[in-house]
Amino acid sequence: MESASQDINLNSPNKGLLADAMTDVPVDSAAAARTAAPEGLSAAEEEELRAEIAKVEEEIGTLRQVLAAKERHCGELKRKLGLTPLDGLKQNLSKSWHDVQVSNAYLSASSTLEDWNEKLTQSEAYKKTQETLSQAGQKTSAALSNVGSVISRKLGDMRNSATFKSFEDRVGTIKSRVVGSRENSTDGLQSPSAGDKPPQDSAPF
Repeated sequence: MESASQDINLNSPNKGLLADAMTDVPVDSAAAARTAAPEGLSAAEEEELRAEIAKVEEEIGTLRQVLAAKERHCGELKRKLGLTPLDGLKQNLSKSWHDVQVSNAYLSASSTLEDWNEKLTQSEAYKKTQETLSQAGQKTSAALSNVGSVISRKLGDMRNSATFKSFEDRVGTIKSRVVGSRENSTDGLQSPSAGDKPPQDSAPF
């Protein structure tokens, strides 16, 4: 009976599925690494390196705990001083910028830019461009000055012309007439003086 059941299990259609499932089981890479020593290392050297790794990882964990405790202590001190996280951020940014300014890369870049600036300002093309712009500015100023002089001269010529003087005389005549007529009308509207009053009838009742 047992042999019959074993034959049935061996001849079962699920036999291939079971084998495939067993081949798909993941293998522990760490265990495989422990079993297979790297090339060029003996078993003793491998054990020594693994012990060193464990020691370093333990030290890293200890340092992380110490760092967390230091950060908590620093935060408590800042709270006692009334410092906010924004103040700490400003301080960190200022320190970072100072570190950037004194870094070799920043100093090298600044020196390079200064060299480029000096070479640019001393180049012939830059000097010619600057001279051209200066001459253009001077010509523009001279042109504007000439335009102002021409306008002033034209206005002076116009004021001295016979047409302008005739127009000015007409305006003066009209003004004098208007002022004279206004004065005459004002005199006519004035009340008669005491000497001009008509005599009153003094006949007795």
